[in-house]
Amino acid sequence: MRELTWNNPMHIWNRSFSVTKWNLNFSSPLQWRFSKLRLPIQAFPSPSNSLILLPLLCISLAKICPMVSQRYRSVCTEVINILPSPDETCISNNFISLLSQQKFSLDDPELKNLASSLNPRIVETVLNGLRRWEIAHMFFTWASKQQGYRHNCYTFNAIASVLSHARKKAPLRAVARDVLTSRCLMTPGALGVFLRCLGSVGLVEEANYLFDQVRSMGLCVPNSYSYNCLLEILSKVNAIDSIENRLIEMKYFGWEVDKYTLTPVLKAYCNAGKFDKALIVFNDMHERGCVDGYVFSILALAFSKWGEVDRAMQLIDRMGDQNLVLGEKTFYALIHGFVKKSREDMALKLLEKMLKQGFTPDISIYDVLIGGLCKKRAFEKAMALFLKMKMFGIKPDVGILANLVASSPEERVVIMLLGERPIDINYEGMILLFNSVLKFLVNAGKVASTCYLLRLMMGNESHRDDIHLLEIHQTFKKVLPNTASFNIVIDGLLKTTSKLCQDAALNLFEDMVQLGCERNQLLYNNMIDALCKSDRLEESYKLLRDMEQSRLQPTHFTYNSIFGCLCRREDTVGAIELLREMRVHGHEPWLKHSTLLVKQLCKNGRVIKASNFLADMVCEGFLPDIVAYSAAMAGLVKINEVDRAFEMFQDICTRGYCPDVVSHNVLMKGFCKAGKVDEAYNFLNKMIVAGLVPSVVSYNLLIDGWCKNGDIDKAILCLSKMNEENREPTIITYTTLIDGCCNSGRPDDAKILWNEMQQKGCSPNRIAYMAIVHGLCKCGKPDEALVYYHRMEEKEMKPDSYVSVALIDAFISKHNFSMAFHVLKETIEKGNIPNPTDKNYATIRDAIFKLSEDEQTGLGVKSLIEKGHIPTIGVSCLSS
Repeated sequence: MRELTWNNPMHIWNRSFSVTKWNLNFSSPLQWRFSKLRLPIQAFPSPSNSLILLPLLCISLAKICPMVSQRYRSVCTEVINILPSPDETCISNNFISLLSQQKFSLDDPELKNLASSLNPRIVETVLNGLRRWEIAHMFFTWASKQQGYRHNCYTFNAIASVLSHARKKAPLRAVARDVLTSRCLMTPGALGVFLRCLGSVGLVEEANYLFDQVRSMGLCVPNSYSYNCLLEILSKVNAIDSIENRLIEMKYFGWEVDKYTLTPVLKAYCNAGKFDKALIVFNDMHERGCVDGYVFSILALAFSKWGEVDRAMQLIDRMGDQNLVLGEKTFYALIHGFVKKSREDMALKLLEKMLKQGFTPDISIYDVLIGGLCKKRAFEKAMALFLKMKMFGIKPDVGILANLVASSPEERVVIMLLGERPIDINYEGMILLFNSVLKFLVNAGKVASTCYLLRLMMGNESHRDDIHLLEIHQTFKKVLPNTASFNIVIDGLLKTTSKLCQDAALNLFEDMVQLGCERNQLLYNNMIDALCKSDRLEESYKLLRDMEQSRLQPTHFTYNSIFGCLCRREDTVGAIELLREMRVHGHEPWLKHSTLLVKQLCKNGRVIKASNFLADMVCEGFLPDIVAYSAAMAGLVKINEVDRAFEMFQDICTRGYCPDVVSHNVLMKGFCKAGKVDEAYNFLNKMIVAGLVPSVVSYNLLIDGWCKNGDIDKAILCLSKMNEENREPTIITYTTLIDGCCNSGRPDDAKILWNEMQQKGCSPNRIAYMAIVHGLCKCGKPDEALVYYHRMEEKEMKPDSYVSVALIDAFISKHNFSMAFHVLKETIEKGNIPNPTDKNYATIRDAIFKLSEDEQTGLGVKSLIEKGHIPTIGVSCLSS
């Protein structure tokens, strides 16, 4: 820790703050370290733009700048206006008159004569009196070069004001540099004004730099007003880190933090979406008693922007409780914001508050509200608002009427609304209303009426007995449909997959040319997409060529609509040809289509064709999705082409792909299917080395492979590894192991696993029950198997016939013929006896034969046969 001394009063401090009240942590290249009232200070090398701390500067100002109180106006936040003398006013007017001449030159003798009279008050007056910024800047520069004259902070502010109003950044930036090079002393108020001029044209970095430099050079002692001005500037660009640093720096110097300090901080947090910090500032302001309507408005608007409409309304209600009111502009912004968030209910409540406070909303408010309500199909509320608007004497414009017409419930209401159109409505307004009628018909599902009205307007349709449509036609008899009209009707027709509607859309599409309506790119795309979805590929290609001939550039959407149709058709040749064309035009195919094609081909047993398609895609310069490759590899595994699947895996790795867990699992499944479980295990280790986390499926594949190979110990060891890796075993894991243990003659291990499965909250399903029943039967434990069999029945899980047959056969093997017969009867009652095509038919037939020969069960079996309860087992079978 280095002691601070006056031998070197200019120190750069490493500072980082942790303020308990604000609970904010700040970090920047310059960090201060505070701990409540203690200030550990450590010297830090000084960069050129560092913040200079002048210790005890406020107390020792006279030692550093003794001339401040003598030559310049006193340090204050307000400018003290010392009026120029009559002589100075006369000289100022002469300067203004001379500089305002059209043919003005700096070499003018009269200008040179006036130069000796220059002082800062005269220069300030002249700068404020000139109309052109160029002349003002030229005069300012000329004055600075005159002998015996020096600019002060007020002349600098005058030229800064001129340049900022003219939005001239470069000259204003140069003037800011001149303040420093001329070592001009500034009052805190003058510094604040200059900073605001910089901030008004976006020179925020320059404002920050100037603030630090005038303090470090001893030119000014910034006070609360200076800081507040800087915070306002930083707030406009949401410079959160800088604001936080300045705020804590200000507190450290002992300057008062007030409403004008915290308001820009609150605004910046709100604009930056720093929700929690904004609330901290607001609550702090509330505790200080400096929350007014403007502060409430800032937070309410922020809530609206964040989509927290309910909280915004709660805040507005709080304002009412404190007799604070929103401004008219805030009402407008909030209502627009609420509608944008689809909260028209709250927007309507806000409108009521607005009316109660005596504001008269203009038509824009009704426009946005009615538009939002119509969009949500809340026509009755929209209509009520429309009537209220009329009651206040506000005449609806065409936009409001168009929204209402489009969402109207019936033709009668449409005709009534059309009667409200302005008397002086122009042709464009009539077109807008006509198109809204078309939207109404489309929204109502009256596609036929929509086509009829459009053709009626084109003069291509005879009149029919539809009074409402004829009346609408009379309203728009001088209107010709435009491109938007056709778009509305054609889009309505294309919403259905009906061939009749699509044909009508195609006819209207052709008719557009006769009326001189341009067929745009969007309309072509919609037509092509709809036809492709209906598998009308040839017509789609025709429209694509027409589009190109019309000099309309097909988009990626155009090509991918056709590409999707080809993929759904499994037309690999056509798909590759289109890909070549797409590559020429710089368009990428949508991976979902190529992936779908590969999956369909593999599903239909055309795996080799799918693999070739992927290879052709690569040749054309398009890399398929890893999902498509995984599907192809799964297809190859399914037809036992594991080596080829592995080659594909290695191929995609060399192309820079990073195969995912699914891809690895596909190959592991292939290795296990081929009996190469150890290779599958090595593959799992490679997956881990590659940074991938094996899934439960990965482990299940290995467990299944080892169980089928009889390596039950390795399978159980794999279960332990799953637990170590926090991979929860599933019902499939345990069922596979239970079945494997039983197949290996280890029924006790199977029961242990069963209990472990239940302890871990993994409820046995029907497959698990059948596995343990069948497994215990194979191990010669039918009595234990019967317990699980009955539990299964209690849970209303019906076993497959092979389980019941296994249980019967196991009891017979143990010579427990009575229990075997009991299970047989239960099986017959449940209709679960296998039929002659079932592979278990021979087993049940032999079992019935053995039961028929037993003294205890023989008569019962013969009785069942005679009653036809075992229709497929006849006496002939028994004798054979």
